[in-house]
Amino acid sequence: MKITRMKALVMGTVAVTVTVVAAGVVYLTFFNGKELRYKTQNALRAGTARSGGTELARRGVALTSGLTCADEPGWTKRKMRVTCTSTTADHRPVQVIGAGEDETQAQYYTILVGGRPIVQNADCLGTDCRKKH
Repeated sequence: MKITRMKALVMGTVAVTVTVVAAGVVYLTFFNGKELRYKTQNALRAGTARSGGTELARRGVALTSGLTCADEPGWTKRKMRVTCTSTTADHRPVQVIGAGEDETQAQYYTILVGGRPIVQNADCLGTDCRKKH
């Protein structure tokens, strides 16, 4: 079997392409850097209360008391959900909603003050938004 230059060039190009695609899949699967900040429901509940309070203070929203958090009905290990509540100094209701998805390794936070969103679907709150070194 005789291999021409053209066949060798095509086979080499295909080999390089397959290698690059395989390396990309491995990178996205194992090294995408996305990781849940809070890996358990308890940790999400505590972290949402802390970071939600910090975010509200940073935005100048004064609370009458700390955030009180509870698990959302239907949460699972794979789909964690919490809601934290309080009241502002001027008596408006505050709700901080936190969610974590194990499958996608994504987390989302929403803050409502007086029924109006001041944060929507953020991936971090408060000091959790600082880059980790």
